[in-house]
Amino acid sequence: MTEMKKALITGITGQDGSYLTEFLLSKSYRVYGVIRRSSSFNTGRIDHIYQDPHDPDPKLKLIYGDLNDASSLNKIIRTVQPDEIYHLGAQSHVRVSFDVPEYTAEITGLGTVRLLEAIRETGVVTKFYNASSSEMFGSAPPPQSENTAFQPRSPYAAAKVYAHWMTVNYREGYNLFACNGILFNHESPRRGETFVTRKITKAAARIKLGLQKKLFLGNLDAQRDWGFAGDYVEAMWMMLQQDRPDDYVIATGETHTVREFLDETFGYLGMDWTKYVEIDARYYRPTEVDALCGDASKAKQLLNWRPKVGFAQLVHMMVDADVESELIHTESPPKKHELLEK
Repeated sequence: MTEMKKALITGITGQDGSYLTEFLLSKSYRVYGVIRRSSSFNTGRIDHIYQDPHDPDPKLKLIYGDLNDASSLNKIIRTVQPDEIYHLGAQSHVRVSFDVPEYTAEITGLGTVRLLEAIRETGVVTKFYNASSSEMFGSAPPPQSENTAFQPRSPYAAAKVYAHWMTVNYREGYNLFACNGILFNHESPRRGETFVTRKITKAAARIKLGLQKKLFLGNLDAQRDWGFAGDYVEAMWMMLQQDRPDDYVIATGETHTVREFLDETFGYLGMDWTKYVEIDARYYRPTEVDALCGDASKAKQLLNWRPKVGFAQLVHMMVDADVESELIHTESPPKKHELLEK
């Protein structure tokens, strides 16, 4: 019988980590997730797939570690001996990175180097995926591809550029199988509530139910290339199944403004967002990224990857999930179909 492949995931409790875990388990992997020690649990996104550690043969195991602690990373890699490593962990909020730039550099930038060094030092033969970001392109005009020069416009983006080039450096200098996935914005019902897309869909659901009156936002003119996280994690896996490591842009090739996202969200619930949305200057970034639109031609050609979920379908999926979630916490709630008919 063929031994099951082992995958190690940093950031397993995040949006992408949860979808990737589901995907890898469906491919019969053993999955090991690195989590930080905390006084409160932050495993909500993977609770539905978590397995009792007392199970004699669990397919999913969580291990304490920290991207700020090289010794813990070395020990984990040496102990697990993973076939594939998916590095998704980071301080990943762009606006917050302006408030904690040093911490962002420490975790998002140097955390990646600690992992790469752990691979090199232990000598474990593995394939490494690094989560790069479309934010690295910054002010570079769209469409952006693997050949577009990086022009980062935030501490987060600058840290990601450093992590990206260090991954390339370790690939070329130490012959590691190391890939960068330059993923454009990807969303889902599991997106964090402080990210603009989820902030909008959650607020719209609450406003529809009479639980909230206003939604405060920043720049409504920012243009983004939004896809579904579930589609994008498949691309991560595809990169590590290739014969040689490389870097790939993953995107839909469509761009929409925050206004359009509001139109689709509130329109789906039969509301006019202009009656509820107010601008709050605190949500503006010191330096803004105006337009991101990815050219994923290389991934389509070499990986045969294509997005399956379109923009409207993604928005409706998120709205449905947030309405469902709010209904659970509402006394004598109306039926969901009644809300959509109003």
